[in-house]
Amino acid sequence: MRGPEDVVHNARNGASLEDVQAWMAEANVSDWLHLCEAGVFMGALDLVDAWSEHLTPAQAAVLEMVRIRAAIGRLNEEVIEAALAVCSSQDTRDFSLEGRVRMERGLFRFEQGDHEGARDDLTWAETRLKSVAKASRDHDLTILNKAAFHLALGEQVMALQVYGEMSRKEGHANESIAISRLAAGRIYGDLGQMFDALRLLWISHTHAILAGQRLLAIEAGTTFVDMAEAHLSDDAQPMQEQVESSGPRSIGDEAPVPGVLRSEAEEVLEWCAVACGDRIDGVERPDLRAVALLSARYGRLDVVAHLMGAQDAIEDPMLCAVMQHVDEEGQEAWSRRMAQLTMHALDPQTEV
Repeated sequence: MRGPEDVVHNARNGASLEDVQAWMAEANVSDWLHLCEAGVFMGALDLVDAWSEHLTPAQAAVLEMVRIRAAIGRLNEEVIEAALAVCSSQDTRDFSLEGRVRMERGLFRFEQGDHEGARDDLTWAETRLKSVAKASRDHDLTILNKAAFHLALGEQVMALQVYGEMSRKEGHANESIAISRLAAGRIYGDLGQMFDALRLLWISHTHAILAGQRLLAIEAGTTFVDMAEAHLSDDAQPMQEQVESSGPRSIGDEAPVPGVLRSEAEEVLEWCAVACGDRIDGVERPDLRAVALLSARYGRLDVVAHLMGAQDAIEDPMLCAVMQHVDEEGQEAWSRRMAQLTMHALDPQTEV
């Protein structure tokens, strides 16, 4: 079992308390709140009701917050303050969950336009969780949300500092590392610091694979291949060596010259092409679009050979637009297919 979702799935067929506890241990689910949250999102509310008796008052208050958001799609100030009161009261206090609820209040305040209030809550939450629950799921989420807050306000350097709090050597989840490195890599790319950008995107791709997050791995991988194109070099170190040998630089130190072996960039492109799967339908296929564009730029049309001449199976008009430039022999056919799909989007009665 890989997580709480697997436990919920198994328990839906009927299970004793001992069975559930054994599955929790196997899936490395350490508390009932985590399991109950998965049950809420999977719609297994009968199981959640039964498991709720194992929750502390603070956990029950947070679960109620989760249930309300799942039911109506949002939280309000009263719900958050009620949970915070339980998590911070002397008799029912939970230091970790208090940090989590402060994070939730920070996000709510940001949505309401109270940026300074949001900044205070997110900073408080990150500091608390770093102290009492470092590298936990809630700590990871707080780091990512705090960095996103800075990005939303145009504070790129501050966002990079926050992402830097998530060390690869301190037990943070692979998925969290992948998300943070993808965002940080893009920021460094925007700033023109390509050595750091490429290194971070490589890390993101590898950790997304370790986390089993296929779409995230494709996104990170294609972003890496895109940025690497301008820095291909036969003399470059393998990326893993670049990652292992990199370290903090002092002020005034020049960044190493960015360089990527063509063979490594193409290996990532090939992996992404395979990871897109055999199916080419779907009205939104950003994964195939990215792979198709990069295959043309790298002269590797073989990785999208299954798309050539497959106009009738494509349902994404933007993919058709990409294939017009990739598949020169089929340009007219791709143009017709794109027109058909566009008309269908405007009038669903139109045949495609």
